[in-house]
Amino acid sequence: MSVTIEVHPHSPQPRLLSQIAEALAAGSVLVLPTDSGYALACRLEDKAALARIAQIRRDDEPHHMTLLCRDLSEISTYAKLDNPHYRFLKAHTPGPLTFILEATSEVPRRLLQAKKRSIGLRVPEHPVLQAIIRTFTAPILSASLVLPDFDALMEEPVFFPNAVARQVDMIISVGFLAQAPSTVIDMTQETFVLVREGLGGVPPELED
Repeated sequence: MSVTIEVHPHSPQPRLLSQIAEALAAGSVLVLPTDSGYALACRLEDKAALARIAQIRRDDEPHHMTLLCRDLSEISTYAKLDNPHYRFLKAHTPGPLTFILEATSEVPRRLLQAKKRSIGLRVPEHPVLQAIIRTFTAPILSASLVLPDFDALMEEPVFFPNAVARQVDMIISVGFLAQAPSTVIDMTQETFVLVREGLGGVPPELED
């Protein structure tokens, strides 16, 4: 069964942040709060944890994972950026926007979208998630918390089905957290393309 840690939603306790970072480093699969709801998460290098997340979601497409980064400089380690990329990302981070970018060699091949060799990246705004990433001192892989056999939104940890507790190692709870998709922008071509409108809205640069 998983351990549930209740973290203050605005001022996360340092002791608990250290405990969460240690769990990530040890290869645990976590449920974390994000700007767009609760998500499954693990450390970037952990094949076993990634496989567990895919099993929970029944997802055989690992490139559906998003890399959560501390800031723009960390994104540049994992994605190839030129000046237009920098300007756009600087204007729209942090927040509930996922950017699909061409990956660098720092990203494991198993996570890449095969045709474009791309990966989704995000700089989250949620204070607890930002604090976790900074305490862990490395980006974190995430995927939406989806259970194929459970139709209700996963917004309140107290009411998560037993399946969650049986399949993850730790649940980081900040109480109720609305679940909604992030805005997704494909930046792998010269012209940036809005793939999905979500919580981040439509950046003015992409409006018709």
